[in-house]
Amino acid sequence: MQIAVPNKGRLHEPTIELLERAGLHVENGADRKLYADTVDPDVSLLFARAADIPGYVADGAADLGITGLDQMRESGHEGIEDLLDLEFGSCRLVLAAPEDGDVSAVEDLAGGSVATEFPRITRRYFEERGVDVSVVEVTGATELTPHVDMADAIVDITSTGTTLRMNRLGVVDDVLKSSVRLFAREDVLDDPKVEQLRTALESVLTANGKRYLMLNAPEDRVEEIREALPGLGGPTVMDIAGEGMVAVHVVVDERDVFETITRVKELGASGILVTEIERLVE
Repeated sequence: MQIAVPNKGRLHEPTIELLERAGLHVENGADRKLYADTVDPDVSLLFARAADIPGYVADGAADLGITGLDQMRESGHEGIEDLLDLEFGSCRLVLAAPEDGDVSAVEDLAGGSVATEFPRITRRYFEERGVDVSVVEVTGATELTPHVDMADAIVDITSTGTTLRMNRLGVVDDVLKSSVRLFAREDVLDDPKVEQLRTALESVLTANGKRYLMLNAPEDRVEEIREALPGLGGPTVMDIAGEGMVAVHVVVDERDVFETITRVKELGASGILVTEIERLVE
């Protein structure tokens, strides 16, 4: 089983970190290598440009891929399925036009031109809205094109909107909300290894923002403490050595830890321990 992953850029390190946290440690993965083994002898990595990854998967060079939804949609390849939102690399593909211009709605561009590095997504967007435009393909500096009379508007990626504002461009509409996804070729979906990999990655995402809370509690106040714990699926209560005491274990959201500890201490809890969770399989 081979996974195509970004070889560089802003998606590379978060992808490798996620794989490592999921237990899929990379071996022999030095810079400039095209391939790397993992601790799982059945799984290897193929390093490729983020934009090329859907093609590698669709053509059979890799079985799974990790790249942005925008790259998947722009590739236009059939026979690949989105398996999991990996919850990083979030951005928006937006339609934007000069702030001091005449374009304030999609319909205002009828008969006009739009510059973009995402021609396939852009054409589909306007076709779905019944607006006829000319799509100008560019390979960089898209935000400059309206100011040099190359296009009336642009479709481009934005994360914070800073670049658009610097170039006096205003957002007219959202075209696509994107994040990094795990996807696979349809003919490997029944392979048990695919589900193992998806579950491993999902367990890391589920553990994000969660903490494992352990405490000792007076047996006669367990029900009160149980009600005070905003846990995932309810706490586990176990007898411990020592008369009248029990151990309580529960998974809580990180944002609830401070208030929870305050409440259970008031109810007689002691020996409170909070730890991070690396993976959580629900």
